[in-house]
Amino acid sequence: MFDIKKIRENPKEFDSSLAKRNFDPCSAELMKIDEDNRKAIAEAQALQEERNSKSKLIGEYASKGKLEEANKLKEEVSSIKATMHELEVKQKDIAETLKNKLSIIPNLAADEVPTGGEEANHEIKVIGEKIDLGFEANEHFDLGENLGLMDFETATKISGARFVVQKGNLARLERSIANFMLDLHTTEFDYQEVNVPILVKSDALYGTGQLPKFEEDLFKTINDYYLIPTAEVPLTNMTRDTILNSADLPLRFVSHTPCFRSEAGAAGRDTRGIMRQHQFYKVELVSLTDENSSKNEHERMLSCAEEVLKRLGLSYRVMLLASQDMGFSANKTYDIEVWLPGQKAYREISSCSNCGDFQSRRMNSRYKDNNSTKFIHTLNGSGLAIGRTLIAIMENYQNSDGSISIPDVLQPYMNNLKNI
Repeated sequence: MFDIKKIRENPKEFDSSLAKRNFDPCSAELMKIDEDNRKAIAEAQALQEERNSKSKLIGEYASKGKLEEANKLKEEVSSIKATMHELEVKQKDIAETLKNKLSIIPNLAADEVPTGGEEANHEIKVIGEKIDLGFEANEHFDLGENLGLMDFETATKISGARFVVQKGNLARLERSIANFMLDLHTTEFDYQEVNVPILVKSDALYGTGQLPKFEEDLFKTINDYYLIPTAEVPLTNMTRDTILNSADLPLRFVSHTPCFRSEAGAAGRDTRGIMRQHQFYKVELVSLTDENSSKNEHERMLSCAEEVLKRLGLSYRVMLLASQDMGFSANKTYDIEVWLPGQKAYREISSCSNCGDFQSRRMNSRYKDNNSTKFIHTLNGSGLAIGRTLIAIMENYQNSDGSISIPDVLQPYMNNLKNI
């Protein structure tokens, strides 16, 4: 969400920044609606002053016995009251229109973000060598089905496409991955573990930017709750309608939750396996900072997510996303892509985004800094996606006999099991 005052001050700059996000210029339309809104407010204030003045005279005339004059003023005050009510309804409609227009405009990209779509994404670094297995690598779904531990047929009977039933030591491995990540982020990186609701109200999704524009990507219950697409939603909303002290920042939260997405725009993509599911698990990182610290916090969050892959011994690269490939609420995003030998490709396993004050303005989440009150800066990132980490382990640690070796750091979570 944007401050309309800043748009009025620099309309050309605002439209130019929107063009970088492939969004049509709209400052003129927004300023016209804002002008109408401010005009309606001014008219209402003028009428209120006139009403107060005439109401005072009514009492004076009545006390002096000037009943005819008093009754005439009463009629005028009654007419003013009716006009004020009409104007109030009109002003609320205008203000709602302005809010709705602003709510579907994406965050502006940071200056250092390259302009363009996916083809303009910039590779920042590559860590580790692509593994040479010495044999033709299988993809994770073949490995899982051959082991009898990944059952898509049964999942389809129960729930339809884009679901899986995982069994035995593969299910245990997925749980172990999550526990390892939580332990790492809480004991070494100062994140506080939080268990959050996975059903949220529409206001929470509005705050983080999924609503109103992306409702088709969400699952909604019959009583108007939504299943969370990511723990970013409840974690970030923990400070909604709150004023913190700057000394309390940064706040760092981590949560392990199921996530639910309709994948409305993913028809035909990743139809086999667990790369793109309606239900999946993720360890999510959220940081809330002051305006001067968010850039450094972004780099810190990225390094925390990277460390998971380093300790798992997985090769990956970091990409700086271009302006039209970032999420709606982000002003800068790093994607971490892990190497999958079965797919012979790097695939996204984490996105770490700095949203600046874009979400906090929607949530009214603020902090006191000396004598002023400012909007919090919000950041979020996967630390990591559990299912995709499982895929990476299966494909990178597969053996020629179809078994899968357990990375050293996960063996204590698997009762020292070395292979499945």
